[in-house]
Amino acid sequence: MERWAEFEFGDQILMIAAELHRASKLIRADDGDRRRNSLERVYALVDLTIACHPQRSRRRELLRWREMLGGLYLGTAVAPGESRSLLRALLQFDPVAARQIPYVAA
Repeated sequence: MERWAEFEFGDQILMIAAELHRASKLIRADDGDRRRNSLERVYALVDLTIACHPQRSRRRELLRWREMLGGLYLGTAVAPGESRSLLRALLQFDPVAARQIPYVAA
């Protein structure tokens, strides 16, 4: 966690977004395990981010976002629109990260 805390919030968001984007590309039926593993890495990174930020409002928003991720994780069918919406919402947490929206969540 100490290493993760050294990164700026925007960089943390971008790394979480990269993993979520990777998971959203795993849409074939035989990609289930890889997709689940990728989403579990997203959870781990979000949890690290929540743990190392003292701002209560930031933690609250990340916890809400994490709850929405649960729907994607537990879903049986892959919903590209849902992944894109979650990715877009995540990137909007930071102005620097939000610049990536046109490239990955348009």
